[in-house]
Amino acid sequence: MRIAVVGGGVMGGTLAEAMARAGHDDIVVIERSAERRAELEGQGHASAEDVAAVAGADVILLVVKPQDVATVLPQLAASVDAGATVVSLAAGVRNATIEAALPETVGVVRAMPNTPAVIGRGMFGVSPGSRVPADRLEAVVDLLGAGGEVVVVDESHQDAVTAVSGSGPAYLFHLAEHMIAAGVEGGLDPQDARTLTVQTLVGAAELLAGSDESPEELRRRVTSPNGTTHAAITTFDQHGVGEGIRAGVLAAIARSAELG
Repeated sequence: MRIAVVGGGVMGGTLAEAMARAGHDDIVVIERSAERRAELEGQGHASAEDVAAVAGADVILLVVKPQDVATVLPQLAASVDAGATVVSLAAGVRNATIEAALPETVGVVRAMPNTPAVIGRGMFGVSPGSRVPADRLEAVVDLLGAGGEVVVVDESHQDAVTAVSGSGPAYLFHLAEHMIAAGVEGGLDPQDARTLTVQTLVGAAELLAGSDESPEELRRRVTSPNGTTHAAITTFDQHGVGEGIRAGVLAAIARSAELG
């Protein structure tokens, strides 16, 4: 499989590296910045300046800013091969918009990544367009799986994917900020507070991922009646933390729809 990555920024470079680690050895990254191309080549990746380098690629990852899509699409349409699949990671840009600019023989898949893909622990929500057969969608899922987990959703759910997993890492970082700050306020050394917080979040996430129990049940098991956890959870409820989280995610869904 020949792969072209259009856009060699952090996410484009991350995906190229993940796919290379997974055994794909025919990858070209298309990047306008000469300095960035030199960095990519120093990391062992083939690079090119011109979008015409997508010629011959079976899968093209479009990893550019949403506002740059309109500029890139005509160049892409001029060089893409019949039967290729374009995977767009441009937030908010719908499959129909990209399909309309490309030859009818080219399929389009929309994908929403998140930043943990940088360490191979990302989450991708993908939605096939109207011209993607099952075998080509399966190939895209396998390809993105090099950077983490992949779920296939209807495109109408992409705003929810964006709000839950695309923005989701920031929610966890926000929680970590306040846990660390509270630990310091309680007398801990800042580095100790960070270590305690980070490992607690990592361990809890792995426990949740490996358990068949619901988050509610796992929380219940930690919460002894009238104990320290109960005091914290009760205070969270009094301050509307749970409602705030749900409202925040719903606000992100609404904003994603507006941007789209």
